[in-house]
Amino acid sequence: MQEKRLKSWGNNRAGQLGDGTWTDIRTTATTVLGLTSTEVVKIAAGGGGPATGFGLALLTDRTVQTWGANGSGQLGDGSVFSHNAPGQVVNLSEATDVAAGGVHSLALLADRTVVAWGRNNYGQLGNGTNADSSVPVRVEGLDKVIAIAAGLNHSLALREDGTVWAWGHNINGQLGDGTSASRNVPSPVNNLTGVTRIAAGADHNLALVGPPSSSTKPTSGNAVKAWGYNATGQLGDNTTISRFTPVDTQGSWLGGVSGIAAGAHHSLAVTDSGNKLKAWGRNTSGQIGDGTTDFRVTPVPVPGLTGVQLIAGGREHTIALLGDNTVRAWGNNGSGQLGNGTTTDASTPVTSLTALTGVDKIAAPLGGDFSLAN
Repeated sequence: MQEKRLKSWGNNRAGQLGDGTWTDIRTTATTVLGLTSTEVVKIAAGGGGPATGFGLALLTDRTVQTWGANGSGQLGDGSVFSHNAPGQVVNLSEATDVAAGGVHSLALLADRTVVAWGRNNYGQLGNGTNADSSVPVRVEGLDKVIAIAAGLNHSLALREDGTVWAWGHNINGQLGDGTSASRNVPSPVNNLTGVTRIAAGADHNLALVGPPSSSTKPTSGNAVKAWGYNATGQLGDNTTISRFTPVDTQGSWLGGVSGIAAGAHHSLAVTDSGNKLKAWGRNTSGQIGDGTTDFRVTPVPVPGLTGVQLIAGGREHTIALLGDNTVRAWGNNGSGQLGNGTTTDASTPVTSLTALTGVDKIAAPLGGDFSLAN
């Protein structure tokens, strides 16, 4: 029986598909070289644009493999040279989670501290400097971290006490501390406790607060909070006003939310009831999935999708893993990032991968046009 492999599709200008080529685009799935599905624990996709796309894979031995663009050291291999096939991050052997931003990367370690590497012009590495690093550096002052997320030029960490800490770029309030001052060390997000999950968009963030008393899922929540940039309604508070501290996303959550994700300028939530999907924010290319290109300032249902297990948002596309092991995608498809063999945009879900047994991970970059599935 053929061994299952990590798959990728879409833009490959910087080698971000990891298939050993520089082929411009792939409209159907190709194989990332050298990584079997069984050894990959987590995946992440990063990029601040088509030419800066890159991928990360956390392996069972707690090392991290990276590939793609590397102009700011975001691959963490000690160089600034791009690679079209995976290579190992140096000085990193105890990782338990990974996250990818625009041009920087994060890893959560077994001791529940965080390291970062790549671009640091806004302090997004959190090490008290603004100097780029092509090798992992320690994020200052953080311990007891249970989850991480990376925005375009900022970073987030969720601590075990339910608080969220942020650092990096803050011009639109994405650090949630009530100011617009960027920070090169972590600071707490104001008025936010009881958080169970976090997600970062390009310049906005989501947090799931809960759980509801009726839920049996320990990471479910009964409220979605949001803060940061909001020009296209991505905070879901029925305005287009950016928020410098968290606000409530509007909508009925039908007893709870089991998952959240953020694209560059749109947001996503999976409801506990039927594992259905809601979306809001920018919709230029149909990335909301409701059959229109109308921006949405409050959550709206994505029709025809049930049994949603995982969601991921890209620059202008969205991907979802369903319970039948199919991957659906919608939105911008100019580089083939929907994976359906075309470059035609879709404002409703199309099938990217059909019935690949064991698919349980998906990823898309905030500033790029490719997708990953494992």
